[in-house]
Amino acid sequence: MKQNQWILTGKTALITGSTKGIGRAIAQEMAGLGAHVLIVSRHIEEVNQFVTHLLSEGYHASGVSTDVSSPEGREKLVDFVRSIGKLDILVNNVGTNIRKKMVDYEESEYNHIMQTNLHSNFGVSTAMYPFLKQSGQGVLVNVLSVAGFTHLRTGAPYAMTKAALMQLTRNLAVEWAKDHIRVNAVAPWYTMTPLVEKLFENKDYLDEVIQKTPIGRIAEPSEVANVVAFLSMPASSYITGQCITVDGGFTINSF
Repeated sequence: MKQNQWILTGKTALITGSTKGIGRAIAQEMAGLGAHVLIVSRHIEEVNQFVTHLLSEGYHASGVSTDVSSPEGREKLVDFVRSIGKLDILVNNVGTNIRKKMVDYEESEYNHIMQTNLHSNFGVSTAMYPFLKQSGQGVLVNVLSVAGFTHLRTGAPYAMTKAALMQLTRNLAVEWAKDHIRVNAVAPWYTMTPLVEKLFENKDYLDEVIQKTPIGRIAEPSEVANVVAFLSMPASSYITGQCITVDGGFTINSF
């Protein structure tokens, strides 16, 4: 009988920023596909509540509260994964944005975006590399944004981090291939998460976004999670160094 290539049973998957939005949807999807999901967030209450929820649904889940943007937080993450005993899949999902014109940024705001989106990703990937190598079938998926490919009017530092992460994805796909680690990325367009709810209170802007999106609606977090799950499955075993835009056709059309 052919082995099922479309499940994650027996895999251990760590998802950063996984108590809200896209990260939460990724964890929920992977848990449903049989993975032991490792929930990571700065807020212990959110971690505990989500882990409890997943366990109540019969899934396998563990969690840790740590700030992956700091070296100390990443050390705590390493200790946590070591206590679990294995890691097969890493999803770098943590990120933030401050929407301003270029000349309006304070240096502290710029540094915060760089530290959260870029440096933490680089640091977590480096820290988790030994575990992914030990897996023998390691997978790394970076959550980017269409902002790394096209102009979105504001948020130049955010766009810079996402473009840089695309190049990191390419580099690691080649550098880590010998260690049997595949590295890919997804780039969502606007997705219905707490990060954009306030933005869409501006109905004119929401209408314009929908008008510029060929599919004609905003994505659901689960639609991004589905693609991340696919890139983590044995079914995608010959895909590496790629980025799939989950954007309803926006980057073809753009503003």
